[in-house]
Amino acid sequence: MSMRLKGNEVSQKILEDTAQILRQLHRASKLCIVRFGSDAADLSYQNSIIKKCDSVGVNVQVAAFGADITSADFMRRFRELNASPEIDGILVLRPIPKQIDADKMQDALCAKKDIDCIGNLGLGSVFVGDGKSFAPCTAQAVMEILKHYQVDLCGKHAVILGRSLVVSKPLAMMLLEQNATITICHSKTKNLCRITREADILISAIGHPKFVDSRYVNKDMVVIDVGINTDENGKICGDIDFDSVEPIVSSITPVPGGVGAVTTAILIRNTVLAASKST
Repeated sequence: MSMRLKGNEVSQKILEDTAQILRQLHRASKLCIVRFGSDAADLSYQNSIIKKCDSVGVNVQVAAFGADITSADFMRRFRELNASPEIDGILVLRPIPKQIDADKMQDALCAKKDIDCIGNLGLGSVFVGDGKSFAPCTAQAVMEILKHYQVDLCGKHAVILGRSLVVSKPLAMMLLEQNATITICHSKTKNLCRITREADILISAIGHPKFVDSRYVNKDMVVIDVGINTDENGKICGDIDFDSVEPIVSSITPVPGGVGAVTTAILIRNTVLAASKST
């Protein structure tokens, strides 16, 4: 039986440390959540963030927009939020409506408030590795889990499934900074099973429920499941077929209770750190 890399344990430690930083600030910290429409998944994520923010003492402002809002109207309001001295961090729930100019939104977002690294300045910082901006929260969550459970990255072969700019590409750079050797795989990759079986660390961020089964893994592998999907029974599951993979590998993150829990904690920590930098 493999070891379960539980995100809740990591999340709790991050939130405790964040609460300590906030107490030392002697002022409030505020997160602004930008949401479009009333998607059930967005509302659930929003409520989860608010609950954890309350536990630490971080204030939350929800800026909810209709899914049909024009780009011009949204940008006017977004710039007001961005300029507000009361707001330390801004999280934009994605995907955003097609009519919104994503490039304009990202360019307008102040780098100091870009707590989930959606802007080009932040991403550039991650790729350069200068530590001047926040990394994408999910990518950072993977790194925090590996660090917490003392997974040695130096010289290890890490295979990432997925090539998104939201998770996979910045995560590859962050792993590279820790001297891991990186392979990025995607829908066009040939001999995928052969490649993944050679990995020391397998990270899946493709958004396909239970895609990775026992054919893709080996007995010494650390498996990190970034995916959050819904299976045929309507239950939350990851990209990994947990039941077939867990008995084989060395360690694995569960879904739920893995990367997602840590992602939210990092989002809150980044908000408080942004507040500390502006004090």
